[in-house]
Amino acid sequence: MDYRVWIGIFFIFVFAVCLLACSGLMDRPRNVVLCTTLTVLALGLRVWCFPHVTGDYTGFLAPWIEFFRANGGVHGLKYSIGNYNVPYLYFLALFSYSDLYGLYLIKLLSVFFDVVLAWSSMQLAGVFTRDTGKRIFTFFAVLFLPTVVLNGAYWGQCDAIYVAFAVMALWLALSNRPVLSMVCFAVSFSFKLQAVFILPVIAVLWYRKKFSLWHAVIFPVTYLVIVLPAVLLGRPLIDTLTLYLNQTGSIGSGLNYNSPSFFAFFLNGANTAFWSKAGILAAFVFLFAVLIWLYKKRGAVNDEVILTAALLFAVAIPWLLPHMHDRYFFAADVLSLVFAVAFPKLAFVPVLCQFASLLGYHAYLKGRYLFPMSYGAAALAVVIVVLIAFIIYHFPAQRRRKAR
Repeated sequence: MDYRVWIGIFFIFVFAVCLLACSGLMDRPRNVVLCTTLTVLALGLRVWCFPHVTGDYTGFLAPWIEFFRANGGVHGLKYSIGNYNVPYLYFLALFSYSDLYGLYLIKLLSVFFDVVLAWSSMQLAGVFTRDTGKRIFTFFAVLFLPTVVLNGAYWGQCDAIYVAFAVMALWLALSNRPVLSMVCFAVSFSFKLQAVFILPVIAVLWYRKKFSLWHAVIFPVTYLVIVLPAVLLGRPLIDTLTLYLNQTGSIGSGLNYNSPSFFAFFLNGANTAFWSKAGILAAFVFLFAVLIWLYKKRGAVNDEVILTAALLFAVAIPWLLPHMHDRYFFAADVLSLVFAVAFPKLAFVPVLCQFASLLGYHAYLKGRYLFPMSYGAAALAVVIVVLIAFIIYHFPAQRRRKAR
């Protein structure tokens, strides 16, 4: 493997250790040894995954890098290429200037954001516990989470980026830093449309008065600033701003793509047009029903309810929608782990989420099903019921605490 990959891994190692140290988690010798050792193991596991090549890289990512290389690097940003939004294309354009194997550059970027994701998750967990051991556990549990390892280091995907910023936004909101939170929500959305599975939590945060109405302006302004470099390089503004609208035609016509969604229960031959509309309607009805219900209960909404709502949205919305793909529950995987740290008695929740997601990963990466995808869909159905029951139970518990 090229020595420059090892240099990149070393810098990511230093970055991870600095984050842990600055978070006050390496104040004891045993913590230094523990964190250093686990960081080396987490990064070593990822390096071992680096040589694996998938069809997504050979069919999409590698040709996109070559396109930028043939069209002047960043100057190629003026063209519409691929189905990723421009923030990720910025990285691919920069990668085109290097003669290092593009696969390694892409995976180094993903691994860097694996660390950011782990840190963001640890910070979010810190809202609910100040225990050093639990915070260290959260950091490394995310780093070693199977879908996190497979997504970036093995598959070469970048879901860690948008989820890292979404989790960071949630932490910042709960820490009463609304401006930075809204910026992070916008950055998350700018990288991937799948951020919409989490964004409804902004309304719940508003119920809790973590946001005011003027903070909503920050979102579009941030988004515009992020895409502006591509526009200044010649990319049409309207095409750039409407990229996600144009993407809806490229998600495929199938009801399910190796996803543990509701449509995994369907056998071949289902009325695709009808069930597609029904799924979209069900997702919107569910979303608005939960938001209206939480609004009526807004006096009892607290940090615990907000975290649970964020996880509920990340699980239930893609579970109900048609045309979902194998990686669309990545945010749910991570948030479920933070949820389990906050509520240890519900530690089975991330286990069910991992089981469901890994079925989809296995189907794509191995080209066959380990178990029917309906097993994963059933597991997530249990998670949805548990989360709804948890919120229902939580409200009277809050009232009892206030009455004492």
